[in-house]
Amino acid sequence: MLAIPLDNRRMSFTPQQFISRWKKTDLSERSAYQQHFLDLCELLGQPKPVEADPAGTWYTFEKHVSKTRGGKGFADVWLQGKFGWEYKGKHKDLRAAYHQLLDYREDLENPPLMADGWHRQRSLQ
Repeated sequence: MLAIPLDNRRMSFTPQQFISRWKKTDLSERSAYQQHFLDLCELLGQPKPVEADPAGTWYTFEKHVSKTRGGKGFADVWLQGKFGWEYKGKHKDLRAAYHQLLDYREDLENPPLMADGWHRQRSLQ
């Protein structure tokens, strides 16, 4: 199992600043998800994909995958043995993101799956 050491740097912004920044954002998923994830890493004091894995072999954005039902796809963020993460933009269905990840899970080595809409008004129900 991979261990990612906690980054002991201080937060560059508070949780309230993080929320404020992303609440007012109206970018598309494609335009915003990597920056959102990088900001989240910074807020939580966690290493960012390029810092932790410059080769992108075990922690990366846009992980190429084979779908269980055939075809190819991309997981938005993947950390081997830890998670597969799929973002969806404003007004998108998080169930669709989750089902997309279910289709990727075998090729991602069956990690916990995360579906995220960074400026959602309500959670999955």
